[in-house]
Amino acid sequence: MIRILYSRLKAEKLINFSILIRGLHLCFTQMLIKCITTTPYEGQKPGTSGLRKRVKVFQQENYTQNFIQAILDAMSSPSASGATLVVGGDGRYFSTEAIQLIIRIAAGNRVGKLIIGKNGILSTPAASNLIRKRKADGGILLTASHNPGGPDNDFGIKFNVSNGGPAPENITNLIYENTKKCDKYYTCDMPEFDLSKIRVETIDGFIVEIVDSVEDYVQLLKEIFDFEQIKQFFKNNPKFKVLFDGLHGVTGPYAEHIFVDELGLSRSSIQNCIPLPDFGGSHPDPNLTYAHSLVERVERENINFGAASDGDGDRNMIYGKDAFVTPSDSVAVIAAHAEVIPYFQKTGIKGLARSMPTSAAIDLVAKKKGLEVFEVPTGWKFFGNLMDAGRLSICGEESFGTGSDHIREKDGIWAIVAWLNIIAVVNENELGSGIKEILLEHYQTYGRNFFSRYDYEEVESESANKMVAHLRHLISEGRNDFIGKTFDQFTVKEADDFEYTDPIDGSISKNQGIRIIFTDGSRIVIRLSGTGSQGATIRLYVEKYSQNASEYGANTQEALKPLIDVALQISKLQEFTGRDKPTVIT
Repeated sequence: MIRILYSRLKAEKLINFSILIRGLHLCFTQMLIKCITTTPYEGQKPGTSGLRKRVKVFQQENYTQNFIQAILDAMSSPSASGATLVVGGDGRYFSTEAIQLIIRIAAGNRVGKLIIGKNGILSTPAASNLIRKRKADGGILLTASHNPGGPDNDFGIKFNVSNGGPAPENITNLIYENTKKCDKYYTCDMPEFDLSKIRVETIDGFIVEIVDSVEDYVQLLKEIFDFEQIKQFFKNNPKFKVLFDGLHGVTGPYAEHIFVDELGLSRSSIQNCIPLPDFGGSHPDPNLTYAHSLVERVERENINFGAASDGDGDRNMIYGKDAFVTPSDSVAVIAAHAEVIPYFQKTGIKGLARSMPTSAAIDLVAKKKGLEVFEVPTGWKFFGNLMDAGRLSICGEESFGTGSDHIREKDGIWAIVAWLNIIAVVNENELGSGIKEILLEHYQTYGRNFFSRYDYEEVESESANKMVAHLRHLISEGRNDFIGKTFDQFTVKEADDFEYTDPIDGSISKNQGIRIIFTDGSRIVIRLSGTGSQGATIRLYVEKYSQNASEYGANTQEALKPLIDVALQISKLQEFTGRDKPTVIT
């Protein structure tokens, strides 16, 4: 054993006294499992994307340990003992400490193997891919997605199951129940793991493998898209300018490898691509408000194709000169052009889907192509069931999430490369169609769904709940007076609190958002988001459909203003919350 260890260290040019001693310690150490007494914490209920709280909450004594133990206790078959788990995250503040806790607690629970991204970095899509590729039993992801990071901001822990997707409601409910009775956790005393070196270490049968964070994911995308055609397009059109903004989130290393190393773009084509624990003090949310640096450069420098991703890499924004692509339009355009993507040439298109608040643009594509289409609650796990059943290929959420059945998470880089693949094919003979032209061509074929979302962040929870109670009263006890009532030029046709019955497992999800649909097909949706860490986030969605070609180039906010005014009137949002304007408009 000593000879083998010495040879490995010598081959890697790592031989020095301290490393040799550590290696010998790991080879001959038996793990001493300790049971630590703890006290349950209230409020450790995972939302649609895990448990998200302020960093200082996770830093409370045993708070993080309790939640990790609750996750492991929720694992079946029959326990976490012997399981293989993928671990990584977006690199936000407190990630390194949390990973060291996960290693020790996993060892204490006799987990068989941990596969950890180098330096703790794994985008959410890359983690999903790794879980599936390695046939792992699940994964623990350290991310609060698009929420800000740093010691005074947000941290999150999310559990993904063996299909690579977010844990379904029965599992998250079990985790929550476990947190309420968590009076002990199991851990091991062991040296701190160096996450910076790719290697495999074994301690008393417990395996920790540090892997390249980027390699497997890039290989997956090269199997999905025609990288050679995209690369050739850039060679043939040297004046076609691209700018990707990583917002100092996890996607920086992925973008550098894909756009620079694989597709041959210059390093000036990427910005903010070094992952930082506080995301450079900015909000890693790819929208017009928080990706303003990208938007300003695209407009100022006449950049043809701009794109951004969020903290953990599962969201994206597509933006060209004078052309913002709404997430609802983005997934519809990808679905409409899916036949040019090699992956779908092999698999075919099984079906399309969207979250309920997302505009119906993709429904129109499904109808024209004769495909099944699904409307599901917000939360990627609902798409996963349909994918696993072989009924869904492409799907999206209005919250800048787009993806397909290649993994079981939304995938920001996937969506960006999909657009580049489409642009390369559409302009195969000569450059004539950029983002704006592709959008207008799509509207000519399918009509335009004008769509916008107003976010009111960190609203006092009591006020937000009172507003929702008011709306539920309108559509239930006050229904007879509400249905048929006219507000300005909009007459209410129907209204409900969205309820979804999963066609695969029959599970029912209630109270997923208030929908008000008008006689002209316009609609408003109001729901509270579960992705914030403090207070409540109210999301107000408005949608209007037009087949009038003269309107296709209209400004979205101007086209929707009458409907937005009606939505604010019906909801009494300002009256309940005191907010006279949203935090973010998309």
